[in-house]
Amino acid sequence: MNPITESTTIPDLLRNVVGYVHEENTTFLTHKVKDSWVEISYKQVLDTADAISAYFLEMGINKGDRLALIIENSVDWVYYDQGVQQIGAINVSVYPTLSESEIEYILNDSSAKTILAGNPFLFRKLIKIADNCPELQRIIPVFDDYEKYLPERGLNAGVISFSNLIEEGKNALERQGKKIEEARAAILPSDLTSLIYTSGTTGIPKGVMLTHSNFVQNVKVCLEQIPVINENDVFLSFLPLSHVFERTATYHVCCAVGSKIAFAQSLELLAKNMAEVKPTIMSCVPRLLERIHDKAMKNGTSAGGLKSKIFLWSIETGQHFREVQEAGKTPGMFLSMKKSIAEKLVFSKIKEKTGGRLKFMLSGGAALPKNVGEFFGNLGIKILEGFGLTETSPVMSVTEYHRQVYGTVGRIIPGIEVAIQDVESKKILTIQTHDTFDENFECPEGEIIVRGHCVMKGYWNKPQETAEVIDQDGWFHTGDIGRYYRGNLQITDRIKNMLVNAYGKNIYPTPVENTYLKSSKIEQIFLIGDKREYVTAILIPSKEVLQETFHLNEEFFQEKDSFIRDQKILDWLNEDIRKYSTELAKFERMKSFLVKRTPFSIEEGEITPTMKAKRKVIENKYSEDISEMYLQDTEAD
Repeated sequence: MNPITESTTIPDLLRNVVGYVHEENTTFLTHKVKDSWVEISYKQVLDTADAISAYFLEMGINKGDRLALIIENSVDWVYYDQGVQQIGAINVSVYPTLSESEIEYILNDSSAKTILAGNPFLFRKLIKIADNCPELQRIIPVFDDYEKYLPERGLNAGVISFSNLIEEGKNALERQGKKIEEARAAILPSDLTSLIYTSGTTGIPKGVMLTHSNFVQNVKVCLEQIPVINENDVFLSFLPLSHVFERTATYHVCCAVGSKIAFAQSLELLAKNMAEVKPTIMSCVPRLLERIHDKAMKNGTSAGGLKSKIFLWSIETGQHFREVQEAGKTPGMFLSMKKSIAEKLVFSKIKEKTGGRLKFMLSGGAALPKNVGEFFGNLGIKILEGFGLTETSPVMSVTEYHRQVYGTVGRIIPGIEVAIQDVESKKILTIQTHDTFDENFECPEGEIIVRGHCVMKGYWNKPQETAEVIDQDGWFHTGDIGRYYRGNLQITDRIKNMLVNAYGKNIYPTPVENTYLKSSKIEQIFLIGDKREYVTAILIPSKEVLQETFHLNEEFFQEKDSFIRDQKILDWLNEDIRKYSTELAKFERMKSFLVKRTPFSIEEGEITPTMKAKRKVIENKYSEDISEMYLQDTEAD
């Protein structure tokens, strides 16, 4: 077993796996090259990382220098990161979806000296802004034919392909080998390992300063909470490694335990890759699980007749079986027999599409709707939920493998304190730790605050913003509203998301939106109602369901008008709006809605790379249509 101590650093994790868990020729990474899955051993990763480190040392890179990358998940991402980490440099991860101006800001704010570019499209973005980044010394495309994209005028920064960089690094290893070892030994757990820029839903990007200790201790305690992860597991990675969730929950966990990582080709090919790789564990986001749920329900019930009855009977049987087990009882022989039949007729076919070997899926990034978690539980597919922010590296709580409470994000991890603070009075209502866990404990909601080993060092170059979120007692203020339910942390919403209607009623959009998202007709929803008499929303319908129902072609979704005005479609959506409104308080119910033709997008600046809606941007952009909607309602009254 890989020993993780207080002095362990990120580069120690992988090297210790070779020392304590696997032989160096054991497969660590696998990726698709043309039509075949290619395996990469620990030795290949470590040797390539040494070559990259040697090149950077020859170039004059020192401990603490920032080296950036803008690239999709790949073996190149791992090579570069390992090469950066072991000489004490700092990984600056840039989301591939960011605009040129945002990329330029991050490179200049971090004073990044190099950047790895993942494809020609990203390389061309960098060329446009490179000369505006005076500290940038090297652009490193991962492809070799980059010269055809270079401008005639040339660039201030040098350009070298990644393959040539590695080759030059190998030639420098004899000179730099000892210095690499010395640099690795000089890294302290308190040293910065990564800057991850997070803009949230407002403001300019902020570089979150995370240390080796932040990441390593976060991984260590999460493995204590989920002890079933081992060196034989296979993780399928598709969430961006530029985001802290995938970085910790997949990459660093596998570096610590010795599990294999398979990189999915794309989101579009994820289902195909799951069947090929047959993963045992996957990190995912709630929206993916919601889509799987919607598709399974549609496939199971759309045919009607006997097939539909068998499907619904199986789901009901699975629910009964699950609830008996969750009550701490042993299912009887008759129920167990029914469950076996449901497994054979329905559940096994759904599990086959995931590869058939999943131990669990870890959901993070947002709260998973309770009904979706229960659905997977009914199938016998375990979904564990985690909670945290980039600033908490990221995990603050995660579901225990043996104890599931749907609608919560699990038990507090060891070594930290998580408190609930009253939003108005600022009084701390309760402080909970891993050791104070009581499965009967509940408390009122308030802001979630945390202190301990997971909390960031601060925001890069932003002492004032740091002081605004980390108070004098060391509490980091998450901005999330939550409470404890049955001993587990439960997220209600974000403070900034809270709507206060014209009558002073507080409305948290997320639980309201999740209620309406139970409809298979709705893909996204954005609630409106701050300082207004009642709630409305912008809906994005499920394109697939809409096309099937109304036989629409692609041209329909490309029309100039941002919103769909067809009364038949509005009435069709309103059927489900009325149905699910009964589950909400009267002041939370949607009175009117606009139907947007296309989803909110990162490119349009409407959502963040982590899929959170930018409230001010959306409300300003569509202000005329929103005002018209309220005006029409007033006239109708």
